[in-house]
Amino acid sequence: MSVNPPNLAEIARCAWRIRRYAVRMGEVQGQGYVGQALGYADVLATAYGHALNFRADDPDWDGRDRFLLSHGHYAIAFYAALIEAGIVPESELETYGSDDSRLPMSGMATYTPGMEISGGSLGQGLPIAVGMALGLRHRGNPAFVYNSMSDGELDEGSTWEAAMSASHHGLGNLICIVDINNQQADGPSTRVMGFEPLADKWSAFGWHVQRVDGNHLPAVVRAFDTARQLADARPRVILCDTLMGKGVPFLESRDKNHFIRVDPPEWQQALDVLDANRP
Repeated sequence: MSVNPPNLAEIARCAWRIRRYAVRMGEVQGQGYVGQALGYADVLATAYGHALNFRADDPDWDGRDRFLLSHGHYAIAFYAALIEAGIVPESELETYGSDDSRLPMSGMATYTPGMEISGGSLGQGLPIAVGMALGLRHRGNPAFVYNSMSDGELDEGSTWEAAMSASHHGLGNLICIVDINNQQADGPSTRVMGFEPLADKWSAFGWHVQRVDGNHLPAVVRAFDTARQLADARPRVILCDTLMGKGVPFLESRDKNHFIRVDPPEWQQALDVLDANRP
């Protein structure tokens, strides 16, 4: 993929398809982190439909940008993006979460093409990304490393150790994306461990910081482009405020928790709502 020029209409259609794929996978198992997938679709569509360099037919291509899914429970969203990108065939969608599937319910690098790490243990992705970015720089490889993480991971000391290390080493090839939906397993993220003023904290650690509405596609695209095009050696972070269930109003307004309950008839209702608002 190329960062220029952005085709917002096509990226919007990409986000719509990612949402549909995620809902369809959720229906296969009758459960899944669908709320996160709906909320994060615009970010993933920008990544895989616009910003990242990759080869769909060669997921291990050495020149690829690395996209690390630190928050492994977002796997359903990530698989939808991999299907949209052509890395995983759409026919495998029906195997989601099943025995011997390449699409397990939590992200595992040994199973899924295009999955760089086995995520899920919070606070692990950014330290790994720092190591990858250092390794690529030592080899003279110009690829970027993207670390995608949740706001719950801001509770982890390893995240901030990695943030300090990235700045110390001047890792301008590292882009961190934080999904701020204010939800984690133990409740609202800001109540579990207050993290504001978040932009000021990342800036104090030596990062270039952008904070955007993660469901406003033009802003997300601009943030990705800015992060790639900076001329200095600072690592870059994009803080994305998102709404769980985005695109399906009855899920947007539902009481939020880490795992939104979706009753059997509602899967088709969700697809109908998405189809009625196809971009």
